[in-house]
Amino acid sequence: MLKYKLKLKDVKLEDFRVYLLALFKGVLPKKKIKNNQDLKSFIQKKSAWVSQVTLYNYLKTRMGTKWVLHFDDEKFLESINKAKWNIYSIALQDLTFYSLSYLSVFYNYQETGSAKDIYEKILDEEIRNNMPKEIILSAKKNFTKRLEKIDWNTYYKSWPFNESALALYEWAPIAEELKTLDRKIVLNSMILKWDNIKDEFIKLIKI
Repeated sequence: MLKYKLKLKDVKLEDFRVYLLALFKGVLPKKKIKNNQDLKSFIQKKSAWVSQVTLYNYLKTRMGTKWVLHFDDEKFLESINKAKWNIYSIALQDLTFYSLSYLSVFYNYQETGSAKDIYEKILDEEIRNNMPKEIILSAKKNFTKRLEKIDWNTYYKSWPFNESALALYEWAPIAEELKTLDRKIVLNSMILKWDNIKDEFIKLIKI
């Protein structure tokens, strides 16, 4: 996942550099998904993109034009970092389940058993990007619980990205009384981003 190494003395430049880089990566030329490695890469990149863009857009919208000034607060920085990784961990789960479910139903994909391996490999690789180990461990446990209940034949069409939308709402470092007012907008912002990823995924798996 893209790392947010925010330096307080230069926060405006660094913040917008990373934010714009995430937006740029979202529109790069797309590579066809031909195997599990391509699928894993797609899941990782798109989950990171959706997580970052929705979180930072929400913060920017709620805080207004002076939103970057809040980065002078160390505790706020810690909250953003924690939110970023927690939202990302759930986004990865949703996209892993969605993509394998869709492939299973429409392409007779026989490797849904690879879901856990794909997910855990992505998380393990994020250690080098300083993803907190406690979040990784918690995410793996949560993934296993969801995996035990999944119906591969229906997941792709039954609110497949609801959990990551709820994660954005839960973890965004915004006062609870304000988030309550924003609930519908926040959830919809995440779902709309995922709709674009779904369309892209369907195009990239076509032979």
